[in-house]
Amino acid sequence: MFDTLSARLGQVFDKLRGRGALSEGDVDEALREVRVALLEADVALPVVKDFLAQVREHAVGQEVIRSVAPAQMVIKIVYDHLVSTLGSEAAGINLAAQPPVPVLMVGLQGSGKTTTTAKLALRLQNENKKKVMMASLDVHRPAAQEQLRVLGEQAGVVTLPVIAGQQPVDIAKRAMDAARLRGFDVVLLDTAGRLSIDEALMAEASLVRTAVRPSEVLLVADALTGQDAVTTAKAFHARLGVTGIVLTRVDGDSRGGAALSMRAVTGVPIKFLGAGEKLDALEPFYPDRIASRILGMGDIVSLVEKAKATIDEDDAKKMEAKLLAGSFDMDDYASQIKQMRKMGGLDGVMAMLPGVAKAKAQLAAANIDDKLLARQLAIIQSMTKEERRKVKILDASRRRRIAEGSGTSVPEVNKVLKQHRTMADMVKKIGKLGPKGLARHGLPGFPGTAGFGRN
Repeated sequence: MFDTLSARLGQVFDKLRGRGALSEGDVDEALREVRVALLEADVALPVVKDFLAQVREHAVGQEVIRSVAPAQMVIKIVYDHLVSTLGSEAAGINLAAQPPVPVLMVGLQGSGKTTTTAKLALRLQNENKKKVMMASLDVHRPAAQEQLRVLGEQAGVVTLPVIAGQQPVDIAKRAMDAARLRGFDVVLLDTAGRLSIDEALMAEASLVRTAVRPSEVLLVADALTGQDAVTTAKAFHARLGVTGIVLTRVDGDSRGGAALSMRAVTGVPIKFLGAGEKLDALEPFYPDRIASRILGMGDIVSLVEKAKATIDEDDAKKMEAKLLAGSFDMDDYASQIKQMRKMGGLDGVMAMLPGVAKAKAQLAAANIDDKLLARQLAIIQSMTKEERRKVKILDASRRRRIAEGSGTSVPEVNKVLKQHRTMADMVKKIGKLGPKGLARHGLPGFPGTAGFGRN
């Protein structure tokens, strides 16, 4: 998400940095390019106009023009206004009410609403330690209630049993009664959607809202729909009083304009981002971190949090012991690859690193992507246990066998072995320095990709 916008803004700011002192004309020229970048990213025109007016008001002042690093001042001003446009502060889900707390999930059909309901339920159970029940109010779409039940089983979340013929308001009331009797903390109510906004959809959702008086009304919107998502948000907010937005399929949208536009047009905070089909693929929305990513500053805080969430403590201790012993075999290398994949692969990790826009372009040009990690892993898995422990025994015939077994080539096998050797040499050096050296250098990092492209 935001890849296109980030790349364009990066080009604009590179020009500014190259000029040193800035005149008012330089700032205006840069802002014209920022305008084009925002419009190409599918940001709504009124939002673009307001954003640029606010930035220009601060960017053409004497403080900027005469500052030691005027380009950096302009970038900071753009960053501050991006954060403001995106919502200033993260807005978590509001559960400050007498349990069971009802949360109403609304949106158009096909937006990923039912899957998002299960994702949110799983997150509330795991992260917030809440006892959650889900209930499907969609009596129109065939198998909608069955879909939520299956997702509930996968997530380990209780779903309300289905009673044939019962209408949405009655289902919602029954869900609240059942949750109250069984001591649940939260009830997620998955409402029906439509292919487009119509009166029947709004009337049904409005009746449910009146019946249960939800603490949150969360609009689930597909980021890929661009300006249509903004129109949808305005309509739902006007009729139902939406309290938060969940943007789905953000991994498939490189523009990101919907996020900027929806927050600015409705005044409603974006609370979560859905990236991927897995039930744990739901992230809180942090305006300051997203603004940093857009401007190529990275998001190290999120990267560290993701690493902590995916690294097993026992595995980390075992790895530390091996590092101190100066040992790093192919099984350790495979563990590093798997760790990177858990953290979202190359794209997921690089999106959070500062100043990697050019590096990402170089990786794309060299055909290096997440499939590379899978090929490297296939090569290691095609080795015997002895070969993974004793890389030196891998002669030409063994390398040919590994290449055939992994569906790769001998040169690719050789590149994996070379990368492992580089990392193993570094581990030996760190091991000699002892615990203090390990603390200073950290883990050897993720598998390198230099010189490893697909044939």
